[in-house]
Amino acid sequence: MKKLTGLKKIKTAIFISGRGSNLKNLLKFSKTKYSPIIIDLVVSNKKAFGLKYADQYKVKKKIISFKRNKIAEKKILIILNKRNIKFICLAGFMRILSKNFIKKFKGKIVNIHPSYLPKYKGLNTSVRSLWNNEKYSGCSVHYVSEKLDSGKIILQKKVKITKNETEISLDRKILKEEHKLYPKAILKIFN
Repeated sequence: MKKLTGLKKIKTAIFISGRGSNLKNLLKFSKTKYSPIIIDLVVSNKKAFGLKYADQYKVKKKIISFKRNKIAEKKILIILNKRNIKFICLAGFMRILSKNFIKKFKGKIVNIHPSYLPKYKGLNTSVRSLWNNEKYSGCSVHYVSEKLDSGKIILQKKVKITKNETEISLDRKILKEEHKLYPKAILKIFN
């Protein structure tokens, strides 16, 4: 890994909806000398547990209700522009962004998804993998496009499904790999 010397880190926003383990992981990563990003903002569509990590790392946070998507996205765009945000990482953000929003940040929004895409787009990926007796699942970091979980893949990692695998054990295995994969994908994008 090369150390970033004299380069300005890219101002980044992380969007979450839940427990925030990928947020915490990216916050830690952003503090390393190898990270090309600096996390300047955390956006959540609700009072998510993961917001506590924004507090711990003294990063500005915004909770924006998505009851009315267009209004929510307008508010977010204003904040992103004010803070000069250039890159967005979705980390368990459970809202679908509009085509208009995605166009404004084309090629600058990435997502981590708990399956080995293109298989199992959307929700309940582990359950569906187990139901279909898959031999493996995994995780994927991809660019966000107008179609759900269909953008260009940056990096992926396979996870073997064992004989007595449960949804909980598989989710845990995948999450562990997500924490390794997301920083690697960000390094790949900017190096």
